[in-house]
Amino acid sequence: MPLFDALPQTTFDPALWVDGKRLMGKKLAELLRQHIKEETAKTGLKPGLAVILVGDDAASQIYVAGKEKAALELGFDSRIVRLPANTTQEALVAEIHKFNVDASVHGILVQLPLPAHLNESQILQAIVAEKDADGFHYLNQGKLAAGIAATLPCTPAGIALMLRELAAAKSHPAADLTGRHAVVVGRSNIVGKPMAQLLLSGLNMTVTICHSKTHNLQRFVADADVLVSATGVRGVIDEKMVKAGAIVIDVGMHRIDGKVTGDLIMSEIENKASYYTPVPGGVGPMTIAMLLFNTYQNAQRMRAAGTRLA
Repeated sequence: MPLFDALPQTTFDPALWVDGKRLMGKKLAELLRQHIKEETAKTGLKPGLAVILVGDDAASQIYVAGKEKAALELGFDSRIVRLPANTTQEALVAEIHKFNVDASVHGILVQLPLPAHLNESQILQAIVAEKDADGFHYLNQGKLAAGIAATLPCTPAGIALMLRELAAAKSHPAADLTGRHAVVVGRSNIVGKPMAQLLLSGLNMTVTICHSKTHNLQRFVADADVLVSATGVRGVIDEKMVKAGAIVIDVGMHRIDGKVTGDLIMSEIENKASYYTPVPGGVGPMTIAMLLFNTYQNAQRMRAAGTRLA
């Protein structure tokens, strides 16, 4: 199946979620959640999402609470397992296995980051690919690299959905993305690499990946028709580096003086951009919405295949 078959197969009118230049992921996420709610009601599915949290990291506690709230609002079965920070690798894998064999669970997520003594890669691969809600399993990542529809990493998938809908609306010359140059700054397995693959195989863009070792970053950024900043560092990219008319996607999230902000100082960049994602209210809400969509889609696939992993 084509790669974008893994995204919602419906349209979301940009008039409902694009506010001038601002790509309001929060509004699009609301539309997507409503779509999932309607589809689950039609099909009679009750998707089950299980989240495992290790330790007492404050930010992780907030993220998990947000995921649980969103899942319950859609009528999902939500399970939260909270484990102490000194949980062993074996004990965590055992908890994952319980959900692997529970037929009422369709999506499993281990909240990151994990305590340093745990092997993150091994933990993520302990989740069966059919129930991978985050798109981090090697099988799903391999399918993504091959351009085959599979469970997609949530943040890149949410961005891809925004760009797909913007391009389909053809509401602005910059929204015609085929063949244009996309620059992704950041090469993580969670955002940077899968984002590049979605831009390349899903939107037929010409893609450059930059990272912390890239020489002359400004040269690449200045040529970007679509710029995705996933550096995790504020201020690496400034207004002078951005091409006039670019679509600018800010994945970063930082808390400064009690306020949430992104990688970019958007107040300086917004006048040059044709479209941009604000922080907060841009990419973040799409991440949770795509997590719910992945879980719903896993439930659909398991029903269609008659899969019972119990």
